[in-house]
Amino acid sequence: MKVGVIGLQGDVSEHIDATNLALKKLGVSGEAIWLKKPEQLKEVSAIIIPGGESTTISRLMQKTGLFEPVKKLIEDGLPVMGTCAGLIMLSREVLGATPEQRFLEVLDVRVNRNAYGRQVDSFEAPVRLSFDDEPFIGVFIRAPRIVELLSDRVKPLAWLEDRVVGVEQDNIIGLEFHPELTDDTRVHEYFLKKAL
Repeated sequence: MKVGVIGLQGDVSEHIDATNLALKKLGVSGEAIWLKKPEQLKEVSAIIIPGGESTTISRLMQKTGLFEPVKKLIEDGLPVMGTCAGLIMLSREVLGATPEQRFLEVLDVRVNRNAYGRQVDSFEAPVRLSFDDEPFIGVFIRAPRIVELLSDRVKPLAWLEDRVVGVEQDNIIGLEFHPELTDDTRVHEYFLKKAL
């Protein structure tokens, strides 16, 4: 199995490391790769859109020719996980977006960009997961906020206290936080099971 981490900007290497460790823990033969060109898409069984800066990721996905093929693959059922800026990229509606910014619009949520404030307002907090009883430490860095679920297809996946901070819709996972910045691979393992 190959998992493509869109490697244009953001915390790509952290996702690659977390994915490789999760594959090992699951006993699955495979690897995570830097996904930079459309030609690589035929090799992957799943895609991760990392955190970073959503305007830059959007622009670079368009410039490299990844935008439309990635959108089509997701619509056709390829598993995808977006964290932080990746969540923004997946979202149907984005509050606070710049006029030139394009989104994949495949996840039926409305998000607010940078809802948690500036970099100095970043924090870690225990997150409750739908698929595991043990708390997960969520790392929130200038994170977007899920402000509304726009269809019944979207299911909560993670909560910070009583607020939804992660969602799942069929083959898509969107998270406000950065699971790749912890040593805990449970979220990556859960995602990878979608591609098995």
